Amino acid sequence: MNQRLRDEMDFSALVGDVKPLPRHNRADTGPRRKQPSEAQLARRERAEAAVEERNFLSDDFVDLVPAFDPIEYRREGIQQGVVDKLKHGGYPVQAQLHLLRRPLAECRGLIFPFIQDAYANDLRSVLIVHGRGRDIDSPANVLRSYIAKWLIQFDEVQAYISAQSSDGGLGATWVMLRKSDRAKANNRERQQKRRG
Repeated sequence: MNQRLRDEMDFSALVGDVKPLPRHNRADTGPRRKQPSEAQLARRERAEAAVEERNFLSDDFVDLVPAFDPIEYRREGIQQGVVDKLKHGGYPVQAQLHLLRRPLAECRGLIFPFIQDAYANDLRSVLIVHGRGRDIDSPANVLRSYIAKWLIQFDEVQAYISAQSSDGGLGATWVMLRKSDRAKANNRERQQKRRG
């Protein structure tokens, strides 16, 4: 007797002589959820269109990054030590964006508000999980190449680097965002209080 048959027999013995409830003897779970009205759908479409209009990320030609090469970038003035600390997970993950197995156009639509929202909420280190293909022209590697291109287009991005294997390896990218003006003001205020 195989394990599956034994499990089914054990389940039958535990459950015993159970019969399904008749249709009229079921609990009422409340009113069914209403479908969105036409006005709600129209507002949702307008909001999505407004975000898409602001989205400056280009989806034209990209130079494909070799499948087994890490991606790395740092703006002028960012120390290599900061990038190394970012690469080795020295900063906590404050937010993650998972783009695995999503079409390129959808990824473009997701990464723009993700970076904007992270910056608006004073996040400094975020992780983007995008996957990695084994071939240079595999969809995952094409996405990885576009992410390398897109992140440079954000003024908020100070640096990015491929993650260590424990954080996703070449299939994930650490991103360091600059401090917002509000975070800089809070930091100055804390420094002033400490000095007395």
